[in-house]
Amino acid sequence: MISVNVVCVGKLKEQYLRDGCAEYIKRISAFSKVNVIEVAEERCGDDPSDSEIKNVIEKEGARIIAKIPKGSCVIPLCIEGKEFSSPEFSAQLEKISLEHSAVTFIIGGSFGISDEVKALGKIKFSFGKLTLPHQLARMVLLEQVYRAFSISNNSKYHK
Repeated sequence: MISVNVVCVGKLKEQYLRDGCAEYIKRISAFSKVNVIEVAEERCGDDPSDSEIKNVIEKEGARIIAKIPKGSCVIPLCIEGKEFSSPEFSAQLEKISLEHSAVTFIIGGSFGISDEVKALGKIKFSFGKLTLPHQLARMVLLEQVYRAFSISNNSKYHK
């Protein structure tokens, strides 16, 4: 089965998010190896200019790219990405597993993901038009990956 990597900006600050992510990582590990790779969040002032935001995105993007495992199918999470139902997402992961031994999801920081990182994506994935804090997006992604594996393995988790 395919190995799952999640490269994300920043550390989880809230205990409930750490607990939730740990639970889904434990569940996913029944189906796949899973690895969460955190990269440092770039700091800026409370009211950054457009150029400061661009600088943050580029610096975080370089850190993200450095952590993407070689040969992995890259899937950045971004607002302009494709929306999938849970069964469609499961089918997409199955399809990717036929061509790749690993998939790497990318979750950017609070300002998003650099165009350079997005360009590496085989597909771009979106949770829809909702805006989620990037830390919560990590837990939602892990839950959906677990759900996708559950669907593929005919588990009762997905109803």
